[in-house]
Amino acid sequence: MSLRPKDPLLTAARLVIGFFIAIGGLVIAAIVVGIPAMLLNQAWILAAVADEGVTAGPEIFGAIGITLVCIAAFIALAIWFLILLRRIVDTVGKGDPFVPENANRLARMGWIVVGTQVLSIPGGAMVLWLAEVFKEAENIHVNGDVGISGGAIVLILVLFILARVFRQGAAMREDLEGTV
Repeated sequence: MSLRPKDPLLTAARLVIGFFIAIGGLVIAAIVVGIPAMLLNQAWILAAVADEGVTAGPEIFGAIGITLVCIAAFIALAIWFLILLRRIVDTVGKGDPFVPENANRLARMGWIVVGTQVLSIPGGAMVLWLAEVFKEAENIHVNGDVGISGGAIVLILVLFILARVFRQGAAMREDLEGTV
């Protein structure tokens, strides 16, 4: 059994997921290029920060570097999440979503979201510190609104529950196929 070959919802889902995977890859590439560029231009950056009226030392580069690494790791986890989601969408398109692997994918997706929340701790701490350092600057704005997301906690619960539902659905289907 399979759904219409050109199911518009599944096609749209694949396109949107692919788009966000590509954007995430580009952002990670920019960070990989940006960190060495930042380290090679420390004097110029410190002078630009001083022009904004902010007294900052080279310690800001460690905080910015940690923040960027956390952002890159967060995006890498998001890409992994999207790849797993695309694989689930593909099984739906084939008409067979209740397979044990989808239960495993959903559980991995739950752990990925847990990982993003753990990453928000050191990344958020660095952002809060940078927000304090740059609070007097007129043209440098650091959003210090970070923390563990209530929506992410709900998503974690939903993903782990759906993983159990899919695991149970796959087991029930196997039992049903065995009795026919």
